[in-house]
Amino acid sequence: MKKILYLSILLFYQLTVYTQNTRVSGKVLDESYRPLPYAHITDIDSKSAVVADSIGNFIIFLNNPISILKASAVGYKDLEIKTTPKSILKSLVFKLSENNDLLNEMVISGTLELIKRKESPIPIAVYKSKFLNAVPSPSLVEATNQIAGLRPQLNCSVCNTGDIHINGMEGAYSMVVLDGMPIMGGLSTVYGLQGIPTSLIDQVEVIKGPASTVYGSEAMAGLINVVTKSVECIPKLTVDINFSNWGELQTSLSLKFLDKKRWKAFSAIDVFRYNNPIDNNEDNFTDLTLKNRYSIYNKFQFFSKNGANPLNISLRYLNENRWGGEMDWQTADRGKNTVYGESILTNRVEASSFYLFPSLPSLKWQTSFSWHDQKSWYGTSQYEAQQIIGFSQLTHHQKIQNKHQLLSGLALRYNNYNDNTPATLFPDIWLLPGAFIQDNYKLHNKHRLLMGWRTDYHDKHGFIHSPRINYQWDFITNSSIRLGYGNGFRVVNVFTEDHAALTGSREVVFLEELRPERSKNINFSMSNKWVHKTLNILLETSVFHSRFSNKIIPDFLTNDNQIIYKNLSGYAEAKGFSADLLINFKNIPLKLSVNNTFLDVANFEELSNGSTIKNRQLLAEKYSVKWIAVYSFEKLALDINYAATNYGPIRLPVLENDVRPEYSSPYTIHNLKITKNLNRGWSTYIGVRNFTNFTPPNNSILRAFDPFDENIGIENPNDYTFDASYMYASFQGINLVFGATLVF
Repeated sequence: MKKILYLSILLFYQLTVYTQNTRVSGKVLDESYRPLPYAHITDIDSKSAVVADSIGNFIIFLNNPISILKASAVGYKDLEIKTTPKSILKSLVFKLSENNDLLNEMVISGTLELIKRKESPIPIAVYKSKFLNAVPSPSLVEATNQIAGLRPQLNCSVCNTGDIHINGMEGAYSMVVLDGMPIMGGLSTVYGLQGIPTSLIDQVEVIKGPASTVYGSEAMAGLINVVTKSVECIPKLTVDINFSNWGELQTSLSLKFLDKKRWKAFSAIDVFRYNNPIDNNEDNFTDLTLKNRYSIYNKFQFFSKNGANPLNISLRYLNENRWGGEMDWQTADRGKNTVYGESILTNRVEASSFYLFPSLPSLKWQTSFSWHDQKSWYGTSQYEAQQIIGFSQLTHHQKIQNKHQLLSGLALRYNNYNDNTPATLFPDIWLLPGAFIQDNYKLHNKHRLLMGWRTDYHDKHGFIHSPRINYQWDFITNSSIRLGYGNGFRVVNVFTEDHAALTGSREVVFLEELRPERSKNINFSMSNKWVHKTLNILLETSVFHSRFSNKIIPDFLTNDNQIIYKNLSGYAEAKGFSADLLINFKNIPLKLSVNNTFLDVANFEELSNGSTIKNRQLLAEKYSVKWIAVYSFEKLALDINYAATNYGPIRLPVLENDVRPEYSSPYTIHNLKITKNLNRGWSTYIGVRNFTNFTPPNNSILRAFDPFDENIGIENPNDYTFDASYMYASFQGINLVFGATLVF
């Protein structure tokens, strides 16, 4: 009887397959049987695909009941199931295992096209959003704290301006791009980076060392490419909420819109508010800058009739109002000598797009535009600045005999900067046209050679050349050696990069017309992966050395009341060693990540008698050690995350006869986060940031009781003046964070 029933069902499907599609339903789960929202299910034969809903359920229609379905999700291994007329009577269940093969991750930063990370001769580190959120962080700057060789640096004790250092180099030497587009730069490196919320980020790609061949100026120390979330991989509606016991509140909302045939889009709104002055170190200054910030981000994808995706457009608006200073400061005190405060109003607009020519798919046109307006008051000093940055680039990709991957391009960068300082009597306007070519040459199955050359022309500095060469040798399975050399250059604008020049507490002095900085870098790296029955191990190590000429060093030490700018008469070096270890256990739900970086960053100034003096660079740490441990209680759907960062001594700007130490003491910040995964893709967490309550010394702000220097001669034998530049870590001590993600 069962055989007759089965044959009847089979005959029924054979008769109906030509007249209607077969409906198949199912669910996508992870190894802990938790639903995987928005996984992709593809029919291998017909190439038709659907996306699962917020709780992993899907329905797909097949032309043939005997087919192969593939389920895929970001961060998980693909899984294929062969369907039969009998199997599709039940709901299919895909159980996906987490993909820990970091070497096969797709990256774009080195070649401007998607390639596997292990096939890139340029070492590229990739960090997923899950890693970045190991410690609850409101923005990109704080989220990079666990990344090897990167350190978020706070540059002012009062307004908490911050940037990202790569291998000890100041933030102005690091180029931050959004989806490969150089939108961030100039004024935005001072306050704009803190306006990129982590809720937007899918992954971050990091290149350490010059990336000027492809990206041009500002990429001397390295590149940080922030890859935003794809429209296909986000739900229709997501709400992220987190708040701390200090009174910080952040809410992020993302919405997806689509016309399945012609366009897809999503909008993300992020709001951050902190209006609770706290002074735990009792210096009468706010320990944490108060701010109200919101940003609106939109991404659009347009499709042609054949399903191709020729046009993408992204738009973002940022508005921020921040202030820090004496506890009783009010808006009415802006620019006055009654109560000291630093108040910054920021408005910023960004737009970027890329277009693939339908008849020439190897040709891509990329454009970006940013408008940044800043109105600020630093005590009695008022600083107003506007900057427009435009960028346009035409690139051509061509593969030759599966050996050469050629990349060539023409680029044009436009800068228009103006402010109200005496140093800028007229707007600073310049064009930077450039051309580049690069070849990723596969010499052999185990050998790759990448060669590139870029030439830019600056109307003040003439032609600037940036060559690079990288070699990769896959000497055994899952193990590679990479050797690279590259040049970098940077055109400097002090007032857009150095916050200390704006505060008015010191006179800004230029001893000469500043020439472009140049650098030469050589790096050696090794990547090894071992797969065992009980665990997977990935170890990546690197040795690097950069030499800089014409380096511009702000001199705080010659005169306590001045900042003196000039090109270094000698040279500067940044060298060091780093290691990054990742361990995934198979028998227990435990993951460990440990990285360390040892740095020697110094300036060598040549004296008139021919001798050389070595000075360690300000705000560069001697070493860092960072680690993350994640343990999952699968039955409880509970994850425990412990993350910590340890930094060695950092050289700080001190005054003559300063009572404050020139080097910070080694310190460690510990963080704990417990996440509960709920049904429907919802989750909630509680975290403790800095649970050992570390803060810098209470006297970090010198003469906090006399911020306007009105009583310098009274009981002040060393003639100290008010100084808030002695800053290396946040004054925010222990704080509890609560958060939730709701998916609809």
